[in-house]
Amino acid sequence: MQYRKLGKTGFNVSEISLGTWQVGGKWGDPFSHETADSILNAAVDSGINFIDTADVYGDGESEKAVGRLVRSRSERVYVATKCGRQLQPHTNEAYQPEALRKFVEASLRNMQLETLDLIQLHCPPTEVYYRPEIFELFDRLKEEGKILNLGVSVEKVEEGLKALTFPSVTTIQLIFNMFRQRPAELLFQEAKRHDVGLIVRVPLASGLLTGKFSPHTTFSPDDHRQFNRDGAAFDKGETFSGVDYETGLAAVEELKKVFPNQPNLAPIALRWVLMFDEVSCVIPGASRPDQLTSNLQAAELPALTAEQMQAVRAIYEQRIKPLVHQVW
Repeated sequence: MQYRKLGKTGFNVSEISLGTWQVGGKWGDPFSHETADSILNAAVDSGINFIDTADVYGDGESEKAVGRLVRSRSERVYVATKCGRQLQPHTNEAYQPEALRKFVEASLRNMQLETLDLIQLHCPPTEVYYRPEIFELFDRLKEEGKILNLGVSVEKVEEGLKALTFPSVTTIQLIFNMFRQRPAELLFQEAKRHDVGLIVRVPLASGLLTGKFSPHTTFSPDDHRQFNRDGAAFDKGETFSGVDYETGLAAVEELKKVFPNQPNLAPIALRWVLMFDEVSCVIPGASRPDQLTSNLQAAELPALTAEQMQAVRAIYEQRIKPLVHQVW
């Protein structure tokens, strides 16, 4: 495992880390703490030292599992969680400092920790990024010893760029993958200039970039890859990176020609993300231990060649960019 600096947090984190949206089992299933414990411990055993969760994952069960892991291990494991998505309705007006404070304190109780290494605003409405009083709250929480660092999880490049204007923001979590390349144009260089760490989520475009899906693949009714394709429940960009499913499948077939004889494209898709030095870590999820093993293979791959990088870019330019580039 290789480690990279997470911006001005000063943390050296595993370049392949772990996201826990589905750590308790596959989409739609009841949360399994046995499955979560197996995946989380295997992650730390492999050298992963940064785990991303949120108070809404598994209705708080994910936070409980992560907290239990941290308390049971002797290794230094950095914990990032998020707040804000519990607000109903999830609107700019609902974002108030006192409500966010309660969420942070609830996360501390949930994980049975005294301090959060990193708290992130969880994809708030764009207007929230223009309200200094929201960001000032986290200065108070830091003074109180309840958090060490503040970050933001964004949907749009615009939101990330605005977040950089607040000195207290130490990290930006964003979607970046072979089907979502816009952040590399401006946001990456600005984040580097501000010494802000970049945490990459949805690196496999909700599984599309594994190369294992087909037109005949079915998803359960409770799986966001079934019910959120048109953004019915949350931002469409979180599902298949906002790419139409059939369009994505066609692009994946082109990628398979660039990387022949690869039954699983996932490690290559993760290695592609890590080719960008501005990225601090990538946080693919896993609902089974074998998926974690697959993700970790990316650490063993050689760097992609200039020709391979150019070929991936060409596929994006031709098939994906006209449809999604300016949206997020």
